[in-house]
Amino acid sequence: MKKQLWKPGNMLYPLPVVLVSAAGADGEKNVLTVAWTGTVCSNPPMVSISVRPERYSYRLLKETGEFVINLTTEELVYAVDYCGVKSGRDTDKFKEMKLTALPAEKVRAPIIAESPVNIECRVTEVKPLGSHDMFLAEVAAVHVQEKYMDGGKFRLEKADPIVYSHGAYFSMGKQLGTFGYSVKKKKQ
Repeated sequence: MKKQLWKPGNMLYPLPVVLVSAAGADGEKNVLTVAWTGTVCSNPPMVSISVRPERYSYRLLKETGEFVINLTTEELVYAVDYCGVKSGRDTDKFKEMKLTALPAEKVRAPIIAESPVNIECRVTEVKPLGSHDMFLAEVAAVHVQEKYMDGGKFRLEKADPIVYSHGAYFSMGKQLGTFGYSVKKKKQ
């Protein structure tokens, strides 16, 4: 197969696209869109987000060291885009996008009611990397919408989650397999 050689760049796509809610020491709140986020560790449960220092929410994140990762859905895609291109310096994005900010259990940042999953986080380290700083955080609490529970199993796929790839948003599509299916013994 013939391939083109490109200059070094971020080609790890698609990415989860999330709404990150933050609150400052004075209670001021904001929401921003982040596609550079991920799982870091399972024990203790840890995640990361990467944010440019010039972003309005950066100061809020630094002040309290807390945030909430709110997973997104097809229903939230307009708000996801809006919260990524509008600054909290100029607008109340919660109000403009009709997002419901609810108190979190463990952190000062609010959870977004419309999100199927809210992950409350406490920053353990901020690592300057260049254009972005990475906020490494422990998970303090997780909220899931009960309507996606099915016999004790959480069914996120029923919420129509979205991903981001090269400037576009996509739905997740269909399930292709489950963990371990490639080595699972076939029934006789």
